[in-house]
Amino acid sequence: MAAEQTSRFTVTRNSQAVTANERALLLEDPGFGRLFTDHMVTIRYTEGQGWHSHKVEARAPFMLDPACAVLHYAQEIFEGMKAYRLEDGSVAMFRPEENARRFAESAERMAMPAIPQDLFMEAVEELVKIDGDWIPSGEGSLYLRPFMFASEAFLGVRPSNEYIFCVIASPAGAYFKGGKKAVTLWVSEHFTRAARGGTGAAKCGGNYAASLVAQKEAIKHGCDQVVFLDAAENKWVEELGGMNVFFVMDDGSIITPPLGTILPGITRNSIISLARAKGHEVREELYSFAQWRADATSGRMREAFACGTAAVVTAIGTVKSVDGDFTIGNGDGGLVTESLRAELTGIQRGTVADPAGWVRTI
Repeated sequence: MAAEQTSRFTVTRNSQAVTANERALLLEDPGFGRLFTDHMVTIRYTEGQGWHSHKVEARAPFMLDPACAVLHYAQEIFEGMKAYRLEDGSVAMFRPEENARRFAESAERMAMPAIPQDLFMEAVEELVKIDGDWIPSGEGSLYLRPFMFASEAFLGVRPSNEYIFCVIASPAGAYFKGGKKAVTLWVSEHFTRAARGGTGAAKCGGNYAASLVAQKEAIKHGCDQVVFLDAAENKWVEELGGMNVFFVMDDGSIITPPLGTILPGITRNSIISLARAKGHEVREELYSFAQWRADATSGRMREAFACGTAAVVTAIGTVKSVDGDFTIGNGDGGLVTESLRAELTGIQRGTVADPAGWVRTI
């Protein structure tokens, strides 16, 4: 099929794209991370040449040399973001410029070249434009996964001289199988996610690989997610395996762990802004697991929730550990959690006013 030229990108449409009828059947129950759209975006980087070969093409496997640097030295970063179908039929993304900014910061930490933010945005929008029909109806969304990896073939501990930036997309339903129900957490006391000076604030695959053994332990104990404590004292709550965490106290104030060794979540940042606008005092401060248990038991802490791009805002109902379990509030969320979730998702989908200009229509 003949290629088209749009801005910096050469577009070659997938000649074997899924038919409209097949796609409709698939979107009835997309799940999360199981289905993928027809196309992908790729851009290559070569030292001395910069970014080149901007393409929108059929989604297909990469051909990698066995000595490809990412396979040996794990130079890789990624982002997670969503596109939504608004009531008027248009398509929008939520704070994509923040994903572009964080992607550049992750690249710097991993000794990788930063892709210009305008190019990042253009690449994501090109994929949404060509695969917009994959956005599910109702509460569904199109989950977008921009990522970059070292592609040079060599053995030796140094930054790669060649990289591939790619964007793929996946129609998404609920992140957790139970939908909005409160999740159960397992507190990891043997494994940590990050330490000061490490890569905790970067969105790189290695962080998630290191968390999988703890997540496996959580599943073994009947839990949905794992909670990590700090690496230095094994005392302070940091974050979940894939989400940030918040605690709602009986006076209406909200506590969330401070940045440093945790991922600076875009949903986290948005929740802090929304909560403060509603009159809640939000404190970014250290909060110990022992205090969490005590406050939940006494009723001083009324609610807790996790947040992230995939799960948005999810109530935490029960926390399990080797020292026993405890329940938060009534075990099924609360008014503050639901209010913040409703406002955030309303802004994302265009049904609630967006005074901060967070929504970008494509």
